[in-house]
Amino acid sequence: MAPESHRRNITLPLAAIQREPYNDQSAYNGIRNMIVVTGGAGFIGSNLLAGLEARGANGIVVCDQLGQDDKWRNIAKRDIATIIAPENLLEFLSDSAAHVEAVFHMGAVSATTETDVDYILENNFHYSAGLWAWCAQAGVRLIYASSAATYGDGAQGFDDDSSLAALTRLRPLNPYGWSKNLFDQAIARTVAAGSVTPPQWAGLRFFNVYGPNEYHKQGQISVALKNWREIDAGGPAVLFRSHHPDYQDGGQLRDFIWVGDCVDVMIWLMDNPDVSGLFNVGTGKARSFTDLAAAVCKASGRAPDITYVDTPPNIRKQYQYFTEARMDRLRDAGYVRPFTGLETGVTKYVRDYLATDDSYV
Repeated sequence: MAPESHRRNITLPLAAIQREPYNDQSAYNGIRNMIVVTGGAGFIGSNLLAGLEARGANGIVVCDQLGQDDKWRNIAKRDIATIIAPENLLEFLSDSAAHVEAVFHMGAVSATTETDVDYILENNFHYSAGLWAWCAQAGVRLIYASSAATYGDGAQGFDDDSSLAALTRLRPLNPYGWSKNLFDQAIARTVAAGSVTPPQWAGLRFFNVYGPNEYHKQGQISVALKNWREIDAGGPAVLFRSHHPDYQDGGQLRDFIWVGDCVDVMIWLMDNPDVSGLFNVGTGKARSFTDLAAAVCKASGRAPDITYVDTPPNIRKQYQYFTEARMDRLRDAGYVRPFTGLETGVTKYVRDYLATDDSYV
């Protein structure tokens, strides 16, 4: 973790962006009302693309790296205006500023097990700071992904208080969570100082999201997908044993949220440009991993079949035993839609996606 003095001095100044003109003009000539989604080929980002397309958006710009695996399939069904490499995004934005309506910043180094902190900091903090500065300068709305990982072990609670005092009390358990909290703190300082901000800004602390298009995430897939793959292969669902005296094996609690609910919140923010702030995105109701595994078994037509293994020693000290989003602030801001219950969401995931010939949104 960076020294306290370094953390106190981080703000988001509106420095001029030094750049060369973006050369590939032909890819976006004539596009109006662009909505830019960083991490658009990722899990939450690609589901957001589907939601935006369903509501009639036709100027969707994806910023992402596709690599050499099947990640491209996450966006294969979408009507995309163009795809921009992350290193070209600021140049692209500056050359098309008059036509950009909003930026959804979902891209990040999201692996909680990543240990290269400089790499995490460059991608999750400095890159995000550059986007914030550009959106503030250009007068473009910015909605970005924070994370429930900022709450650490939950000792400070799960209140999405955006004050600097509240943010500096949090103690994330891994570099990913720390980088997200560092950016939230920088925004809090910027807002408190009365500096220019994007006309709408919202940081979303996603809790334990599950749903289609997460297949490329390898070791970071949801437990719902992991358990389904185990059951589909004929074995039991495998969960971690508890190494905490207050929790039974499988009794560890998480706020599991269906990815479609995350998309609904983001689109609601698009429709309510006067709403800004830092918001939890969970259901507000923690459920056990045993409940989750049982739901996957039932949706797969199997009786509950669960076995337990030791939590790997390398993550045991950073393991969260309880997360539950406080949803008061989002509700008070005017969001009234109900969240999908665990059994309903898991059943939809298994029957409408995982157990079909085409598991992609």
